[in-house]
Amino acid sequence: MNDRSQLSKFGISTQLSMLGRNPDEQSGFVNPPLFKGSTVVYKTLDDLQNRRNRFPYGTAGSPTIANLEASWTHMTGAAGTVLSPSGLGSVALALLATTKSGDHILVTDSAYGPTRRFCDGLLARYGIQTTYYDPLLGSDIESLIKHNTSVIFLESPGSRSMEIQDVPAIVAVAKKHGVKVIADNTWATPVFFQAHAHGVDISVEAGTKYLGGHSDILLGLASANEELWPALRATYDAMAMLPGADDCILALRGLRTMHLRLKEAERKALDLAAWFKARPEVRAVLHPAFESCPGHAIWARDFKGSTGLFSVVLDEKFKKDELSRMLDNMSIFSMGFSWGGYESLIVPFNCKDLRTATTWPYEGYALRIQVGLEDLDDLKEDLRQGLERLH
Repeated sequence: MNDRSQLSKFGISTQLSMLGRNPDEQSGFVNPPLFKGSTVVYKTLDDLQNRRNRFPYGTAGSPTIANLEASWTHMTGAAGTVLSPSGLGSVALALLATTKSGDHILVTDSAYGPTRRFCDGLLARYGIQTTYYDPLLGSDIESLIKHNTSVIFLESPGSRSMEIQDVPAIVAVAKKHGVKVIADNTWATPVFFQAHAHGVDISVEAGTKYLGGHSDILLGLASANEELWPALRATYDAMAMLPGADDCILALRGLRTMHLRLKEAERKALDLAAWFKARPEVRAVLHPAFESCPGHAIWARDFKGSTGLFSVVLDEKFKKDELSRMLDNMSIFSMGFSWGGYESLIVPFNCKDLRTATTWPYEGYALRIQVGLEDLDDLKEDLRQGLERLH
């Protein structure tokens, strides 16, 4: 199909199969070509001096990068998208595009650890003050807004702790005070949560996770609405923080199967989370689709589904040696800090050290579970044996 404006009439899987490619312009080949390079040549001096080229230099992008940007813009319903070499890179681009020295920002207490370090480190050095807030505040966040507050940063569900935030309520307060809203939407992706449709100004995502899907790329995406798109693009251009073309072509490949992988991850994660809930070694299961998860009612209202990442809290009687005996001998689950790929991962964590506005209520070890594409019965058996080793 040449008219991409007609894509929205199709289902999500059909859209993902057609975005970012045009066989009519690719000599009939199904997949788009890979463009790599730095130098762009011009035919005349006048063209050179006036930069008459869609991509005047390699840092301005390439057809490969533009294909991915356009695809993500369509998926998110944004005015435009810029890419970066990592999810954290896109968080940085979004915050730098919306803040200046002397500003105050509000960041959810459940934010990704490196996001906190960026705020407490680099932004603080440039005179930007960060206040962390309870992710369950909703409209009560208004009491934390100061005269110089410029941004409210959301991450829903929260990193590892999985709280769901009331995005529409926070957006309403932000608009009342002229404050911009940035949301980290990596967990849900635009497939399960449309951040811009819920009023978010800039939505960021680690394409490293579900977009890539194969644990072989690092990529970040930031999409903006009409108002903030010029500022986001200008910040991107000033920093030339573009990813490699190879990663972009792999992301376009991952786009084709993204919905199928998300639905499979959702199915297996819901099954495994219910299985964990029945285990005597487990004190709590933190999965947004479960009523016991903080903010579940908001998830049910605003989200179209859940993905393959959730957390479980073990009984506090288990100590480090017992946890090591469990994790060091897993057959399928590996220990690793990413997620969203085809392989299942398990990582122990404790939120206490990364909380300043709220208190992590659990004393026992917690485990973040990334559900991959392996056979569900095999995953359960690997976990069953692991939990037995705790004893």
